[in-house]
Amino acid sequence: MDLPESGAAAAGAPNLAEGFPEATTAQWRELVAGVLRKSGVDEERLTDAPEAVLAATSYDGFGIDPLHTSQPPAADPGFPGAAPFTRGYRAGGNVTTGWDVRARHTDADPAVLRRRVLADLMNGAASLWISVGGEGLPADRLGEALTDVHLDLAPVLLSAGHEYAEAADALLTAHADAEVPDGRVISHLGIDPLGTAARTGEACDVDEPVRFAVDRARERPHLGLLVADGTPVHGAGGSDAQELGWAIAAGTAYLRALHEAGLDPEDAAGRIEFRLAVGADQFAGIAKLRAARATWNQVLAAGGIDPRHRTMRIHATTSEAMMTRRDPHVNMLRTTVACFAAGIGGADAVTVEPFDSAVGLPDDFARRIARNTQAILQEESNLARVIDPAGGSFYVEALTKDLYEAAWAFLRRIEAAGGAARALDEGVLRAGVDDVWQRRRSDIAHRRAPLTGVSEFPDAAETPLERPTDPSRTPVPSGLPERRYAQEFEALRDRSDTQERTTGQRPTAFLATLGPVAAHTARASFATNLLAAGGVAAVEPGPLEGTEAAAHAFAESGARIAVLCGSDELYAEHAEDTARALKGAGARRVLLAGKPRDVYRQAGVDGFAHQGCDAVEILTDLVDLLHTDPPAQPAREQGEKA
Repeated sequence: MDLPESGAAAAGAPNLAEGFPEATTAQWRELVAGVLRKSGVDEERLTDAPEAVLAATSYDGFGIDPLHTSQPPAADPGFPGAAPFTRGYRAGGNVTTGWDVRARHTDADPAVLRRRVLADLMNGAASLWISVGGEGLPADRLGEALTDVHLDLAPVLLSAGHEYAEAADALLTAHADAEVPDGRVISHLGIDPLGTAARTGEACDVDEPVRFAVDRARERPHLGLLVADGTPVHGAGGSDAQELGWAIAAGTAYLRALHEAGLDPEDAAGRIEFRLAVGADQFAGIAKLRAARATWNQVLAAGGIDPRHRTMRIHATTSEAMMTRRDPHVNMLRTTVACFAAGIGGADAVTVEPFDSAVGLPDDFARRIARNTQAILQEESNLARVIDPAGGSFYVEALTKDLYEAAWAFLRRIEAAGGAARALDEGVLRAGVDDVWQRRRSDIAHRRAPLTGVSEFPDAAETPLERPTDPSRTPVPSGLPERRYAQEFEALRDRSDTQERTTGQRPTAFLATLGPVAAHTARASFATNLLAAGGVAAVEPGPLEGTEAAAHAFAESGARIAVLCGSDELYAEHAEDTARALKGAGARRVLLAGKPRDVYRQAGVDGFAHQGCDAVEILTDLVDLLHTDPPAQPAREQGEKA
């Protein structure tokens, strides 16, 4: 592909494409078709546009193509520091300062919190995000926890829900006690009545919290007031555009309320911070933050606000929904990718969740890893030393444009419903989020969206990590649900662990491995991995020659479930007879590792384990069966005791 002519090329700089043959789309399609043909894709799907096999559709409904070029061009993202601010608000990006490393704290004990706050600030954190009220830290103990903090240098962001007034006054009192002048208060009250209503399911009153915030803002020009939080939507399984649309709708509602309470619109816009979640899909995370700035710019432009005041402060936090309780150390990798995306996308502040946060209250080691993840990306990988690293990428620019359009459409849907509060009260938000969750859940259950260490490559011998309960993360049944992608697989694992503790035997399935190792090993490995995702152990007897050998070995194992594993040729010869023999030997369920065929169902096969099957449905059935009918004692053990 010829490089576009630039000013440098016109001035005599060398053409880097010179000497290379021109690559065409037709050539690329031919190469793609050749690879897919070897993968077994039907020829009819490769005739006209083989790339369609590799295309995907986002949860927001727009297509994601496998190849992106400069044609057709995406929307003009402008330049760093200029509207529409897709590429950031500063011409120099984060080159001089990096992003704000923000440490989250949910400890209820002020002494523990005081120690951990100091450890964070002494080891790379620049600001603090503290949960106050409820079952967490009492508001009247906040000053005690902040005793060692230089509040004029390290701002504090509160998360207090309904107790915003007590928490805010305690924070401002701590600043006064530390002799920080009002003009130098740079902390953030974190008031978010819409986010609180989304989490609790209670009716939302925006006006009273906003009036309180405006009153506390007097003589404090740098005090942050409100947070427009999109993470409840993300945490309930919503799409990126839904999260963006909701956050912008909340920000719009707060902007209106602040203006009505007496703040100038330009000043009001600067007092709102936006919180967005970033997951392990790095490109989606990058595009989300870029699209957020463009969307907010459009809102402020419609309100007549001068471009110099159309800034948007983004606090990116690594996704809680993607975190797993099983194999939790893998979360270090997930949060590293998410933090990378947040930095590339231009987040102003980033919080990396400790790897054990889904288990309970994080320990000091996990908190240290979370801090150092950001330190490595900024200081060793030099991630912040490039201005808008994703700018100009055909894929990122196209994804940003598509996400912007989808987010704007969802924002208009919320506004058409009467605004954020009414959309929440009338269930418009919940309906849209639940629809996406059902599709996302299906992808997870069918393992089209794999979860490493949970649905794929689980550690069958894992000892679950234990942590004290985190009081700040207690879900409220009437609010938006808090969903984790791994929750159904982990529930099955928990049930299997419970059975092993109570009976001394883990739920077990017998692998009827037909023929030599080369004939059955691929499907036996697949079945073992699938079973382990539900906490079911696999007994593999080695090569079995014939139906009688399989039935005898199954009876000896004491298992109640059998999984046929072999080649298609061996299935054609032995599967029907073997399935009948296994049922005759006492198998309550017989599965076949392979694609469904009616002839095998008629012979007694109850289900099929194959790529794309509903793993959650299969495993739930097996765990339910084994819970009520645990494995019998193997026949050989009975003989030894006799």
